[in-house]
Amino acid sequence: MLGRTSSKDAEAQATLESHLHQVALGDREAFDEVYRQLAGPILGMARRVVRDPAQAEEVAQEVLVEIWRTASRFDPARGSARAWALTMAHARAVDRVRSADAAARRDTRAAALMVEIPFDEVVETVEAQLDRQRVRHCLEALTELQRQSVTLAYYGGYTYAQVAHLLNTPLGTVKTRLRDGLARLRDCLGVAA
Repeated sequence: MLGRTSSKDAEAQATLESHLHQVALGDREAFDEVYRQLAGPILGMARRVVRDPAQAEEVAQEVLVEIWRTASRFDPARGSARAWALTMAHARAVDRVRSADAAARRDTRAAALMVEIPFDEVVETVEAQLDRQRVRHCLEALTELQRQSVTLAYYGGYTYAQVAHLLNTPLGTVKTRLRDGLARLRDCLGVAA
């Protein structure tokens, strides 16, 4: 009985190798036979490694497409056709698992970076209050026209033309006062240009 099984296996292997040779030449019918003989074992290998049935099916499909494309690379001197195909399936499945693990690690790192760091509201309030006091102090150091121009343009939200109209001052003068006033504010606040 064992002799027949070996003989059948050897015959099936020779047939598979012959079909692979024909697949390398572009024979679709030979590929149908290769598919019939290898799809199940390839899917089984992929399922054992990947564990997710849907992912295993994708791996099996990729391997079978790879067999169609690379059948000419099969070398019977290096091993059986079945071993060649299952080695391909195992490697592709391991790659899929590694890729999924790497993606999970990236997602975990990204999620950790997105966690908001709690802030101290009291500190934030005090700092904002100090900033407002510094700005008020620096605004007081400006000339009246500079202070009015900056206040209307940047705190009031008016355009330069509207500021000129409100102050009954030529537009060019307002622009000059704004430029000079902002430069003095920047120097007073210690802001780098």
